[in-house]
Amino acid sequence: APLIIVPHSNRDTYLSRYAERDKGWTDRDEARWPVPYWDIDAGFASLLMLLGVVDADLGACFFGIPPDRFDAYRAAFDVPAEFTPIGAITVGFPAPDRRSPSLARGRKPVTEVVHRGRWGTSY
Repeated sequence: APLIIVPHSNRDTYLSRYAERDKGWTDRDEARWPVPYWDIDAGFASLLMLLGVVDADLGACFFGIPPDRFDAYRAAFDVPAEFTPIGAITVGFPAPDRRSPSLARGRKPVTEVVHRGRWGTSY
């Protein structure tokens, strides 16, 4: 692919932003966040990039960067340690479509994946 985009998250920047006066908290207590929203927000931004690529009639692929390669990646591109690569997105002209063999396994029935009102009550 002629373009590779590497989205990053930054926990410290996120915690600092939500410790500002207009957000209601003045501390950087990480315990306020039940999951790492700094990573989730970077994931959402990645999804928007993927959708934009499709809208432009191009192809894209999101893939992970193994954590044991983070140091080599940071060294190669001078990325500061406080930035975490959440994956990479390749962008280019799409190859012709071909159906994935994994489609043969089918989908789970809706009754197994959709719950109504409470967990275990199928839709």
